[in-house]
Amino acid sequence: NGRQRTAKRQSKDSLLQDGDSKMSHLLPDLPYEFNALEPFFDEQTMQIHHGKHHAAYVDKLNTALDGHAAWAGRDIEDLIVNVNDVPEVIRTAVRNNGGGHYNHTLFWQVLAPADNGGGGTPSAALAEAIDRDFGGFDTFQATFSQAAVTRFGSGWAWLTVKSDGRLSVSSSPNQDNPLMKGFAGDPGKPILGLDVWEHAYYLKYQNRRPDYIEAFWNIVNWDFVAQRYEAATKVAHALT
Repeated sequence: NGRQRTAKRQSKDSLLQDGDSKMSHLLPDLPYEFNALEPFFDEQTMQIHHGKHHAAYVDKLNTALDGHAAWAGRDIEDLIVNVNDVPEVIRTAVRNNGGGHYNHTLFWQVLAPADNGGGGTPSAALAEAIDRDFGGFDTFQATFSQAAVTRFGSGWAWLTVKSDGRLSVSSSPNQDNPLMKGFAGDPGKPILGLDVWEHAYYLKYQNRRPDYIEAFWNIVNWDFVAQRYEAATKVAHALT
């Protein structure tokens, strides 16, 4: 069926929680076929992006954590949130590779085939929050796209829920993300992310990053993003 699987991969139902004191971090399955995002994201890019790039982040993260039992048993989000407290000898490796693992695990889930839930616009509470914090979906979309297109070099664009429950758009370099205390320029809980590393789009779009970003909007899984928003706002409200 075109899906290349490894013997050890986490269930796609276990969102971003793959750490276990008895097991390594695992490469998640995609929640769709490699060709399911055509024509917007091509099959070959998805195969390489998932099976080579993401897999390499997982492997290098596990290597870095080997021999550091106090950190090896933590789930990936806990590692990322506390990256500034990770032992200095492995901090950069955990920041880069743990960030790559977290970011990509989220990225696969914020995408959906255009004929099976992808694209369109959000609804309900998330739509209301976007109207409240950006003045409408079109303004939000333009703001997010601008953050993605102007991120110099490699990095990510993010939609995040701040500690006060409001939404924010930002970008980060390399594999950093808004959860990284001590490194996040605009901290918050990421609910939507777009990978703007060249490996995410170069086979199909070459240097045309704006075209890749435009294509992205056709396959956003707004139902999943809305679930992340609702979970994040519950936490924000609990802290106030």
